[in-house]
Amino acid sequence: VQEVPAGLEGQVVDEDAMLAQSDFAIKPADLIIVCKEVLGRGVGVMPGGESDLASDFEFCAPFVGPIGKEQYLQALGTFKIQDAFPDSNPNYHFFRVDPFEPERVWFQTRKTGTNTGEFMKKPPTGKALVFPPEAYSIRFNEQGKVKEFTVGYPMDRRVGNTGGLGGAFGYFYGVGNPLPIPECKPYKMSWQFAFLNWISRTTRRFQGVKVEE
Repeated sequence: VQEVPAGLEGQVVDEDAMLAQSDFAIKPADLIIVCKEVLGRGVGVMPGGESDLASDFEFCAPFVGPIGKEQYLQALGTFKIQDAFPDSNPNYHFFRVDPFEPERVWFQTRKTGTNTGEFMKKPPTGKALVFPPEAYSIRFNEQGKVKEFTVGYPMDRRVGNTGGLGGAFGYFYGVGNPLPIPECKPYKMSWQFAFLNWISRTTRRFQGVKVEE
């Protein structure tokens, strides 16, 4: 039985107990091994890796998807990240099985890479990119095939030099060639949200509360 600090009773799940009750065919420790093996084969991209993807496979990123297997493979073939960033390193870490979804493995990345090759028909810039920490996950079926791959969800947009963007959009912005769409640019507060903040600060000043600018 896990010990829970005072004040958190009933608010912290017993992950081990939940996973022990799971009837998913692949046990947590084995599922993490399968996940790492799939990553080693590029999640379907590298030779021999396509067989890792289930027929109903889906890919989903913050602003892309969900898309199916064929569209996913075509898209990654277009970007050619490894050619443009030969030293690219995802720095995978924090692998864990979701106690609420025992068929799903979550992990994080801290991607780095230097643009020394042509990228989307643009000459190399030599820029060294550092991405924010990103959340990834792979969901499996009971045969160990990948049903779902989620990528590129930034966990702290203040980190790195890709404008707080993860996934492919981070590469575009990082080398100075962002796509001409709002989703491929750093977060910027909308005028509506800025206006609400102004109203809140003004109201507090009238109430005699000191407000930091």
